[in-house]
Amino acid sequence: MQTSAKPVGLSAVTPAKGSFERPRILAADDQQHVLEALELLLRPQGYEVETARSPALVRDALATGSYDALLIDLNYTRDTTSGKEGLDLLSEIVALDNTTPVIVMTAWANIELAVEAMRRGARDFIQKPWENERLLTVLRAQVELRRALQRAERLAAQNRLLQAEGRPEFIATAPVMQSVLEAITRVGPSDANVLITGEHGTGKEVVARTLHAVSRRASRLLVSVNTGAVPEGLFESELFGHVKGAFTDARFDRIGRFELADGGTIFLDEIGNVPLRQQAKLLRVLEAGEIERVGSSRAVRVDVRVVSATNTDLRAACASGQFREDLLFRLNTVEIHVPALRERREDIPALAIHFLSRYTSRYRRPIQGFEASALQLLMQYSWPGNVRELEHTLERAVLMCRGNEIQRADLGLDMLRPQSQNLEELSLESVEAILIRKALQRSQGNVSQAAETLGLSRGALYRRMEKYGL
Repeated sequence: MQTSAKPVGLSAVTPAKGSFERPRILAADDQQHVLEALELLLRPQGYEVETARSPALVRDALATGSYDALLIDLNYTRDTTSGKEGLDLLSEIVALDNTTPVIVMTAWANIELAVEAMRRGARDFIQKPWENERLLTVLRAQVELRRALQRAERLAAQNRLLQAEGRPEFIATAPVMQSVLEAITRVGPSDANVLITGEHGTGKEVVARTLHAVSRRASRLLVSVNTGAVPEGLFESELFGHVKGAFTDARFDRIGRFELADGGTIFLDEIGNVPLRQQAKLLRVLEAGEIERVGSSRAVRVDVRVVSATNTDLRAACASGQFREDLLFRLNTVEIHVPALRERREDIPALAIHFLSRYTSRYRRPIQGFEASALQLLMQYSWPGNVRELEHTLERAVLMCRGNEIQRADLGLDMLRPQSQNLEELSLESVEAILIRKALQRSQGNVSQAAETLGLSRGALYRRMEKYGL
């Protein structure tokens, strides 16, 4: 290794053009060759690296700049084996700023020292000589986590402003969500019918509420109907209303959801599960702009914007004869696809903070945030139930938490991996949730097919899906 011409002490790798976007790392070690090796490893990976040869120079660097992560040695020239000097420095750093991740390094690794470093606030522990791949993996994860939390804090401020304006909170900072935001901005103010697609639990109803909130109809009602859960025999009565005497239990006139939404917006969720016979009646209403209550021959005009949502492939359903193509054309003047949570992991910290705030307020729990490993688990988990599963997980964590921070064990996610457990070890509810998830996967999200497979009514399956956050 060639000797660097840089002065001993605090130094900086010369940033490339556009380096203000590169993660800034402060590396501290008393050995110059270690610092040079870190620079050679990290610079090609896109990091801007500053180095310090002593705890005093680390303090100077932190007083004048900010960093995405710190790599600090535990042993310096004054004390070469115990790690005390580095541990004291770690405690100082965490006391000043507990948001910047600190990764400790030492050649004198032992379990007690690692535990003490983590207890004092270190995010991870690297033994020298390090493995390049492990160091890069740890560093990348901590930098991404810190930046995600910073975005979450900015977003929380923006959401407070939106909430003050009476709009629903719509959390979307991930690049993949920008097309969704653009579509809402462009289409929201219009009266165009919108079809929202995406997996179960991705937040399609939040998109629908946001579309209504930015429309000229915002002062009128948004009426939501889970069409997939409405029994076929009650479909017309539920959506279009009925008159007294129309059927046995019709003891008085009843206004339907379309009339209730007159002048506003109607949100038809799970539109892909509406039976064919009822699709024809729905199409007639969309074409004519008027409804007839069950038992009445008088048409009633309604001015309603229709926003619908589905997790099924309606074009494939049209091709197989399960969905009317002319109805699809009426519904999807504009189509908005909401990505799965695994495709927008950048939003997980902001969503987690949002749900934490909601449930700590609801249950009056004095919880202030997340322990670092808990946030890491939230970022790493696959989230098959998407945002709805994340919300369900955070509600449970708030109830289970015993301290003032959500711990990894409070999330219960490690226990939700059925492949790591025997069937005999699972509760009845856990087995039921697994079977429902597998049935939905086999039916590609078609709730009616999944319900038939499980021997349940469609309504019963929906109730269980809500219960398990699917």
